Amino acid sequence: MVNNQYASPLIDLQSVSKTYGSGTIALDRVSTQIAQGSFVSLVGPSGCGKSTLLRIIAGLITPSSGALAWGGPDGIRPDDIGFVFQDATLMPWARVFENVFLPLKLRGVSRQDAEPRIMNALTRVGLADFAQSFPRELSGGMRMRVSIARALVMRPPVLLMDEPFAALDEFTREKLDDDLLELWQAENWTVVFVTHSVYESVFLSERVLVMGARPGRLLRDISVDMPYPRGRAFRESHDYVIRCAEISAALREGSEA
Repeated sequence: MVNNQYASPLIDLQSVSKTYGSGTIALDRVSTQIAQGSFVSLVGPSGCGKSTLLRIIAGLITPSSGALAWGGPDGIRPDDIGFVFQDATLMPWARVFENVFLPLKLRGVSRQDAEPRIMNALTRVGLADFAQSFPRELSGGMRMRVSIARALVMRPPVLLMDEPFAALDEFTREKLDDDLLELWQAENWTVVFVTHSVYESVFLSERVLVMGARPGRLLRDISVDMPYPRGRAFRESHDYVIRCAEISAALREGSEA
C-alpha cells in the first residue's frame, strides 16, 4: 500500500482547542491533516485529550476554538463516520444479528433489506456462524468483533476507534490488529485510532501523532514508512523496534517538559 501521508487531506484540524465548563483545558491548539485512506494513531498519557479530539472529529462535541474542515470529493456526513468504543457496548438481551442490525434499523432500513449487509459484515469479521448467539456467549475479542461489524455494516469511509482492544489479552489484541489492517486495506477506510500502546500504534499506522499531557497538544508527527501487509516479521524487525523507541522517547520528553 502507498503511504498516504502526503495525499490530499480528508480531515483538516486547524488550531483546535477545547475547554470544558469546569475550566479544564483538554486540547490546546491542535493542528494536523489526515489524508483520505490513511491509518493514523493518537498516543499519549491518560488525560491528554486523545478521546476528546476523536469526539470532535466525530462531531460529538464542538471545539471551543479553531476549526475542523472536511475535504474529499463528496464531502462527509455524520452517517459516513463509524465509531468503535473501548467497550463493545452491545445490547446483552439481543442476539449478535440484532446488535449489528441496530444502526440500520434506526435509519429505517427493513430487516429483509438489511440481512445481506449484516451477514456480509459478520462474515468480514469471522462471526457469520455466531449471528444467533448472545453477547454473553462470546469471548471479549468476539464481542469487539461484533462492535466492529456494527460499524462496518454502515459502510463508513471514516472509522474512528477509541482504544478498542485495550481490555483484551495480548494474543487476542495482536490477532485483532492483524484483522483490522486487512479490513482497512480491503475497505479503504480512513482510520483514526486512539491507543495507549506504542507497540500497537507502530504496527498499525502510517503515522503516529504523539500528544503531550494536559493541556493536550501535539508533540510529534512520526511517519511509519514501512510497507503493508505487516505481520510477525515486522513486529520482530529492527525498523519496528526503532520506531517504537522513537515514539517512547517523544512521550518521555513530553512528560518531562
